[in-house]
Formats: sequence, structure tokens, C-alpha cells
Amino acid sequence: MNELERLLDELKREEEDMQFEHFNNRTAYELGTAMTDEAYRKGLPIIIDISKGEQRLFHHALPGTSKDNEEWVQRKNRVVRHFLHSSLYMGTYYKLHNTDIVQKSGLDPAQYATHGGAFPIIVRNTGVVGTVTVSGLPQREDHAFVVSMLRRFLNKEL
Repeated sequence: MNELERLLDELKREEEDMQFEHFNNRTAYELGTAMTDEAYRKGLPIIIDISKGEQRLFHHALPGTSKDNEEWVQRKNRVVRHFLHSSLYMGTYYKLHNTDIVQKSGLDPAQYATHGGAFPIIVRNTGVVGTVTVSGLPQREDHAFVVSMLRRFLNKEL
């Protein structure tokens, strides 16, 4: 198994492991607030965005972010809503298969970004209901921050 295959397996396990029992507006607020507090504590120049379906439930831009980050959030979110996998999972999938979103899916890269940072909000026995997205760091760091915060939140460590 090569590095990309191992990464893809790891990303798939993250999605299987990090599932909510329920998710509502209050959950989005609590998760978003915890993520924002941690980002301020670490001095991270990121945008945090949490949506359920097409509705944005939480959004905060920390110092150092720009309109470009806003657009990255939307592009990454579209990937998760379309494929029901994290944006890093899809980027890794395409690299593993020596293709990209245009060749494989015919989607416009100006509208869809397969860069890490958007993660599906999955409710157990229901499926993907939304997205939690970070933009502002290198893509693997965006993804790692989201996963770390989701793991801590779901384990009631926050």
C-alpha cells in the first residue's frame, strides 16, 4: 500500500469515526465557538464555517483572513456536499487515480476545490447533513484543525 492509499484509508476512517448522534443549530454554535476560541488561543488566521445543508449556522473570520478565504470555504463546501466526503479525501482520491475534478467529474475548479479543510457533518444512521470548514492555513493544517476539534468535541473534551 502506497502513501496515498494509506492516507485515503485514514481519511475514510476519520469520517467513519467522527459522527454525531444529532446535529442542530445549538450544536453548530457550540462547536463553532469552541473552534473559534481555540483558533484565537493559537493565533490562527482562519475562517470557521459550519453549515447544515445550504444554511450557514456559524461563521467567524479571525484576523489575517480575507475575501479569498471566504471563496475557498465555499469551493471546499461544494466538494463535500457533492461527494459526501471531506475535501482532502477527494483531493487524495484524485491524486491516487492520476486525475482531477475536471477530468473525472466535469466540475469547474473555480467552483469546487479538492483542498483540505472541509469535513462532512455526519449524523449516525442519517448520513451527511452539513459541513464544517476551515480556510487560511495550508490544506493539511486546515484539515487537521477541523479533525482535531471534531474529535475533541465528540469526545466531550471541550
